[in-house]
Amino acid sequence: MDTNSYLAFLLIGTVLVLLDGQVIYRNGRRFLRQSGPNAAAESLTRLVSVLFHLVVLGVLALISTVDLPADNATEGIVLRLGVTLIVLGVAHWVAITALTRIRDRQEFDEVRQEREARRLANEQADAAYGTAVPNPAESPAYTGRSATSALNRQLPR
Repeated sequence: MDTNSYLAFLLIGTVLVLLDGQVIYRNGRRFLRQSGPNAAAESLTRLVSVLFHLVVLGVLALISTVDLPADNATEGIVLRLGVTLIVLGVAHWVAITALTRIRDRQEFDEVRQEREARRLANEQADAAYGTAVPNPAESPAYTGRSATSALNRQLPR
């Protein structure tokens, strides 16, 4: 592959990686903010997109040095771009999967915090108003028999 073909491949490949990285960053930030507005969405999306850029640009550099069977420079560029697009698609899928897992974790944490807050509020309300429901097993009159069996014994047959 001559110098012009090499530079053309690197330029086209780099532009594709940067465009896809921006798509991941912008849409990923919006995607994470849907689960709840927080400051972590920005930093986590930036982290995932920087990792995406570094990995794919590294693979692009490696692909550019591999000798591929091509009859002319144009065919070599097209062949390398094809391999680059496949790698780019896989890397895009991995980045979106990572963002999805981050979002799922955020939603899980939010639901867990809401449940914990409701439980604490209920306990505080029960303690404040004395409306806690007693556990029958803690009652001093508890004999271990059910109410149904006591009623059955009292009914005439």
